[in-house]
Amino acid sequence: MVIGTSGYSAERIAALREEWASSDLRCFVVPNFSIGAVLMMRFAEQAAPFFDSAEIVEMHHHDKPDAPSGTALNTAARMGAARAAAGIDAHPRGIELEEGALGAEIAGVAVHSMRTHGSVAHQEVVLGGAGQYLTIRHDTTDYEAFTPGLLLALKSVGSLDSPVTIGLESVLGL
Repeated sequence: MVIGTSGYSAERIAALREEWASSDLRCFVVPNFSIGAVLMMRFAEQAAPFFDSAEIVEMHHHDKPDAPSGTALNTAARMGAARAAAGIDAHPRGIELEEGALGAEIAGVAVHSMRTHGSVAHQEVVLGGAGQYLTIRHDTTDYEAFTPGLLLALKSVGSLDSPVTIGLESVLGL
C-alpha cells in the first residue's frame, strides 16, 4: 500500500507500524511525492547546523486547510534535530507586537505559512550567519511534479525492508 499524505501524526504512524508488524505486505507512507521537495528538506537538514538562525516560509494554494504544511513541519523537525545535535539553540527573534507575527516556532525553527490564490506549493528555508545567508527554495508550479515520485513509490513499495516505511528519501538513498 502507498499512502500519500503529510497529515499523519507520530501516534498514527506508531499505530500503522503496530498494525503492519506481522504482515508480509508493505506500507509506504509518502508525505511528499516531489523529489525536489525531498531534496530541499535534506539539504536544509544538512545546512542547518552551520548557521546561527533558521526560518521556513511555506506557501500553498488557498484551499489547503492545514498550516503549517506537513512538509514544513517535517523540515523544521529535521533541521531542529540537526541543530540540537550540533548544540545550536534557537536564535532570539525579537518581540511580537501582534501575536503570530514572527511565525510558529517548531523544534527551534521559525515557520511562516501563507495560503494564496495562484499557488500550488512552495517552501523556502532561510539560514543566516555572520555576513551571509543561504536560501534553499523549492517551487511546485504544477501537480505533475508529483508523478515521478509517485511512480518511484509504486515501483519500490514491494521491495521495502520494513513493513512500514516513511518518506521517499528511503528509496532515493538519502
